[in-house]
Amino acid sequence: MASHQLSQPRDTFIHAIGRSLLAAVESVGNLTLFALQLVGWLGRGLPKRSVLLPTMYSIGVLSLPVVMITGGFIGMVLAIQAYDQFRLMHLETRLGAVINVSLVKELGPVLAATMLAGRVGSRMAAELGTMRVTEQIDALTALGANPIHYLVVPRFLACFLLIPLLTAVADCMGIVGGWFISTQVLGINSFHYWHHAETYVTAFDVLSGLFKSVFFGASIALVACHRGFHCGAGAEGVGRAATESFVLSFVAILVLDFFLGVFLNSLYYTFWPASVPLL
Repeated sequence: MASHQLSQPRDTFIHAIGRSLLAAVESVGNLTLFALQLVGWLGRGLPKRSVLLPTMYSIGVLSLPVVMITGGFIGMVLAIQAYDQFRLMHLETRLGAVINVSLVKELGPVLAATMLAGRVGSRMAAELGTMRVTEQIDALTALGANPIHYLVVPRFLACFLLIPLLTAVADCMGIVGGWFISTQVLGINSFHYWHHAETYVTAFDVLSGLFKSVFFGASIALVACHRGFHCGAGAEGVGRAATESFVLSFVAILVLDFFLGVFLNSLYYTFWPASVPLL
């Protein structure tokens, strides 16, 4: 009797771990099937302009203010934080190279995608979740329209195409913000600032950041639409779907950033091993 009582908590703990693992595997499988359905409908043609353009306006144009503010302050914060260390080494004029490389390769794409995961991803999850709760998605299916083609494909295309452009806007604003603080506030010579930035920032750095943002946009749209489609019942389910959308999108952005960074760095050092400048 005593041994049975001692083994019961252990069994409960093991069962809890098993249920968590099974739930994780089930979620990954559902997301994979959802992605395959999305790819299948993408191959059948683009949605109508009357559906696609309003979605692109909502995701792209309305996100410009928050992306511009985010990018500008990223550059200004980098300038403020890095200036003291560079001044100790008498390398103040090299600040432009460090700010711009950090922006276009890492901070610009990652932080812009994070802001868009909060604004765009959570909104898409809440919209689709509300449609699921109010049975609008079921009504579309009953009317003969495929909800993935009508609801998910336009949102995925808008994120996939526009988030790289928004990342480029964030990079530009960050470069301008870093230049303004460095030259107008910290007193760095503008010519040397831009000279070192031009020397050390390559086209590969810019393209690698934009390349990452394509995957970030696709992951945000896929995760947000999946969580919205599988929303729980009631207002609590909609809120949970929006929260899970942001959290999972942020985790996906960080994981993708790591693996894409490793891949792009190995690619660069493989094809251009002697072209890496030294500060």
